[in-house]
Amino acid sequence: NGFKCHCMSESHQRQLLLASENPQQFMDYFSEEFRNDFLELLRRRFGTKRVHNNIVYNEYISHREHIHMNATQWETLTDFTKWLGREGLCKVDETPKGWYIQYIDRDPETIRRQQEQERKKKQDLDDEEKTAKFIEQQVRRGLEGKELEKPVYTELNRESEEEKVTFNLNKGASTSIAASSKTSSVLGPNALKMVEGTVKRKESAQTSGQSKEKKKKSALDEIMELEEEKKRTSRRDYWLQPEIIVKIVTKKLGEKYHKKKAVVKEVIDKYTAVVKMIDSGDKLKLDQTHLETVIPAPGKKVMVLNGGYRGNEGILESINEKRFSATIIIDSGPLKGRRVEDIQYEDISKLA
Repeated sequence: NGFKCHCMSESHQRQLLLASENPQQFMDYFSEEFRNDFLELLRRRFGTKRVHNNIVYNEYISHREHIHMNATQWETLTDFTKWLGREGLCKVDETPKGWYIQYIDRDPETIRRQQEQERKKKQDLDDEEKTAKFIEQQVRRGLEGKELEKPVYTELNRESEEEKVTFNLNKGASTSIAASSKTSSVLGPNALKMVEGTVKRKESAQTSGQSKEKKKKSALDEIMELEEEKKRTSRRDYWLQPEIIVKIVTKKLGEKYHKKKAVVKEVIDKYTAVVKMIDSGDKLKLDQTHLETVIPAPGKKVMVLNGGYRGNEGILESINEKRFSATIIIDSGPLKGRRVEDIQYEDISKLA
């Protein structure tokens, strides 16, 4: 034991001498190790969630082999937090409760998924604008039609003082003819022509009213169909659901978990999942950007994760490999039995 203590003492003295000769080199090394370990813990444990810096630091120093901050270039945790923000490694903000940090994931696969989500959001906004313009055009057409239907008032004149003026408030052409026949002796030989003209005008008014009603009805049907299509294609930027099977796509957890399948046991804040590995039974907490859906063989059960049919279970009928889409039969809820075609791979996943 004395020999070991003697050797360790000499080794420690040599390290102190080396450190005294070039202290900056050792400080840079420890600073880099501290930064890498801290960021890896932040990424693996909290993902891209906003979290208090003290929570991350307390979990970091709980490991026995951690590098102490006194050996780095940063004197305090606040200085280190500000440095992370200046270097663009994290989003940082100060609150009355202290400093909060948020990891910025620069993984190429994550960036690609974010760009795809932004593209879909823009497409949904374009669809909403088209719907709003279409409804505005239909309303404008309806208002123009009402302006054309305004009644025209004319002055009531009698050709002679002996002519009698009668008013018939009953509806229908038959009553109008009967009333006209009573006054035919007074109105003279033109009475029959007047009655025929009245009947023709009423018939033309009825047919024009029916055609306008039909036109309005068809426009309303078109709006309803457009709203139904909009509902069917509505999307969200989160898709995780409990009891679905997913595949881990991130390489940062090592080959043990890369491309392996797991079951989602819990969804936290819409974007984070607690998954259980199918082969090993290990439990991991991962962001949805590190996961992807799993498409089973035809005949297996799936769950719709996005769009108007979100949350419905179904049976996979067929797969279109060229379009990266599938056809399913809804198997739950009020839409049970409905056949949905051309649904994207990323919008469905196998049920556990």
